[in-house]
Amino acid sequence: MPRTAHTADLTHAELRDIRALLDDAFDGGFSDDDWDHTLGGVHALVHDGTGALVAHGSVVQRRVTHAGRSLRTGYVEGVAVRADARGSGLGGQVMAALERVIDGAYVLGALSASEDGVGLYRARGWEEWGGDFAAYGPGGTVRLPDDENPPYLRRVTAALDPAHPLLFEWRGGDIL
Repeated sequence: MPRTAHTADLTHAELRDIRALLDDAFDGGFSDDDWDHTLGGVHALVHDGTGALVAHGSVVQRRVTHAGRSLRTGYVEGVAVRADARGSGLGGQVMAALERVIDGAYVLGALSASEDGVGLYRARGWEEWGGDFAAYGPGGTVRLPDDENPPYLRRVTAALDPAHPLLFEWRGGDIL
């Protein structure tokens, strides 16, 4: 069972271990902006018998506007499993811990899925958003690049209508 802890409750050594796991898991494609997005919420951590970190994920609060309503959204970030432990169910354990947080604290869950992660999220009931999505930028609504994959959603209590776009708040790096 993963241990959950808020970023404020993690030690500097734990944060270094998380960053190292994410850098390895994303083959060096995990940016400083990605790291910043991973912090400030609840983390789920799995350690092996030696105490080494083998799996991680976090959920942070974001605001998503839909049909004139601002939705308190638990956004999943930084999900990774160490290469030698992939396929062992640890990603599902991490997601179960994060989904418990989302279901208890938010009206909507959202995430951006990598190609490797799509199967895990779909198997857990996350649904790809079929409507338009964009971001609120410093100068107003900004259409996201055409290569941006649609977000995956976990509907807790939010009623969503694909006729209305999902508008994510602006942030550095990748918006989703």
